[in-house]
Amino acid sequence: MRAETPLVGTRVSYNIVVVTLDQHAAGPASRVAPRLTRDFPGLTITIHAAAEWAENPAALLRCKTDLQTADIIIANLIFIEEHISAILPALTEARPRVDAFIGVIADSQIVKLTKMGDLDMSKPASAAMALLKKLKPSAKTSANSGEKQMSMLRRIPKILRWIPGKAQDMRAWFLSMQYWLGGSDDNIEQMVRFLIGRYSTRKDWRGAASKAPVDYPDVGLYHPKLAGRITTNLADLPRPANTTATVGLLMLRSYVLASDTAHYDAVIAAFEARGIACIPAFAGGLDGRPAINAYFTGIDAMVSLTGFSLVGGPAYNDSPAAVAALSALDVPYIAAHPLEFQTLGQWAQAGQGLGPIETTMLIALPEIDGATNPTVFAGRHGLDGCQGCAHMCKGATDSRAMSPCPERVATLAEKTLRLGRLRQVHNAEKKVGIVLFGFPPNAGAAGTAAYLSVFESLHGRALPSCPRGTVGAVVG
Repeated sequence: MRAETPLVGTRVSYNIVVVTLDQHAAGPASRVAPRLTRDFPGLTITIHAAAEWAENPAALLRCKTDLQTADIIIANLIFIEEHISAILPALTEARPRVDAFIGVIADSQIVKLTKMGDLDMSKPASAAMALLKKLKPSAKTSANSGEKQMSMLRRIPKILRWIPGKAQDMRAWFLSMQYWLGGSDDNIEQMVRFLIGRYSTRKDWRGAASKAPVDYPDVGLYHPKLAGRITTNLADLPRPANTTATVGLLMLRSYVLASDTAHYDAVIAAFEARGIACIPAFAGGLDGRPAINAYFTGIDAMVSLTGFSLVGGPAYNDSPAAVAALSALDVPYIAAHPLEFQTLGQWAQAGQGLGPIETTMLIALPEIDGATNPTVFAGRHGLDGCQGCAHMCKGATDSRAMSPCPERVATLAEKTLRLGRLRQVHNAEKKVGIVLFGFPPNAGAAGTAAYLSVFESLHGRALPSCPRGTVGAVVG
């Protein structure tokens, strides 16, 4: 490996194409691009978000067009069937002609397209696939499975470093995953340098130096007022005066590392303005339980700002594991989500609001876990800026970055505060309002529900729990 000095090439362009679920990596890629193009003239890096394709067919067409001239392809977080069927033929067609294809944390059909030197995951019974299976989430995941997977990911490259031959390409695959999961500006830049230096067919670029991935905490805390923005010490977090409730905020580690946190910052500010002490925590490995176990003791409510399942994120859903964790926590669980599959303007103008994928992934699956009060609180503006949602957002921002919806963030904060305070009130002091189904009118249908004993449930649970409180029923 030679020193990291500017490299001069003769080729007009060299294209790295990233196909992933959302745009969170676009910020780091754009910020490091000037340094990379200085050393690799003609280099372009494009990020294509599969979440845009349903609402914006032109985005899918741009992705397919860029794949035709790609020199290195990175495919990540492509799990949804609609996304797989839309892009798999183009990825398969591009694979033979690229210098390297890196498929990580994606559907097996995507991962098997991986081609890095002597590593070809399309071949059966390879040692790489055996290691991959150890990292793949199982149907029954333990409470610390995410932590174990991340720990293994860091260990494997260190072990493979001492095995010569084909194992070095397998090591490169694991290192690529480590760079991507630690997706800060530094790691995205060094991942590009690493892949170019090892796999580019340009002789003058081969051997370009790169640095090892920067390790960030798998489980930690985030706050915009912290000097380093990230800590693992709960005592480092600021605490508002006259605290009325303490709330755990669950965040995506990838957004924190990519510095795409305007939506998180707005929530923290709104909560703290109401006297809510926030514990903003994140966990890697698509599993929120390590963050809950580490930091959420003694909270009054938990709010997930990830938009995804508690255990499995966007990749899969382990509801029994989530229910067990939430039952042990025993506090109100609120689901809030940024729009991932359409822009704020598209959502504001759409008659149906959320689309089928969003309704399933961002609403239904978290509710199966036990989440309540689903709330859209942020999203991206798109190329048209704030058009279509001016009533929610003050001015346009970077189309690739998350932007909060101020009045929806305020509503989320108020809902959370009330639920947190309600938990502090003794049952005897609570007033319970019950709305009974009563349609069609005058047909004796009040309180009916398929397979549910409504009145028996009210008598057996609601009334005894409030011996001196007030219970009122309204037929609607």
